[in-house]
Amino acid sequence: MSNIEQSIREKLLSLKDDKNQIFVSKLIPNISSDKILWIKTPVLRNIAKELSKNKDNFDFLNSLPHYYLEESTLHWFLIENIKDFHTTLTLTEKFLPFIDNRATCDSFSPKIFKKHPNEIYEKIKLWIKSDDTYTIRFAIWLLLSNYLDKEFKEEMLSLVSEIHSDEYYIQMMQAWYFATALAKQEKVTLKLIKKKELPAFVQNKSIQKARESRRISIILKEELNAYKI
Repeated sequence: MSNIEQSIREKLLSLKDDKNQIFVSKLIPNISSDKILWIKTPVLRNIAKELSKNKDNFDFLNSLPHYYLEESTLHWFLIENIKDFHTTLTLTEKFLPFIDNRATCDSFSPKIFKKHPNEIYEKIKLWIKSDDTYTIRFAIWLLLSNYLDKEFKEEMLSLVSEIHSDEYYIQMMQAWYFATALAKQEKVTLKLIKKKELPAFVQNKSIQKARESRRISIILKEELNAYKI
């Protein structure tokens, strides 16, 4: 373990938050509790911001794999603070295979990616065909967070709908994506939902999430009931 990694780990251990334990445990039940320090996300973001002031601290990004969940999340936040697009992308691809939980996966969406939508979309089309659960989930997450407004293309719905996986964390992200797409791109997304060609779990969970959303009209919520499988 490098001196930088040791220093960062000691800092994180000093901030362990047992009061946050129950909440975090429910969010990420697939991670052993001894690998979680229960540090809240805003605290980790502040740490990353401070660490980013010293370039030497970026050596932490070479310390893979990490043991604690918070180390992995901090790893993401450090990458987010990098200003160079190609460096950010390279480090993102290096880290993707080491993600092992939804909390870390869903916490990363660097602003610099939004400035390069075409380049990132080409990467998404590769990541979404990965054999790795969280690489696929990350690809869908980026489509959800960055490509449902002005960058939206109808083919993106097909990219997500063509994923056939039994992995719970992939299916849940698919459902979250389609529910959000119903709110932002209603016409084309509803056409897909009407076909009932999605896996039953994804179809029904998408409808459930859409009906729970405040961004979906009451009329559409009632109509969606007819498309459950």
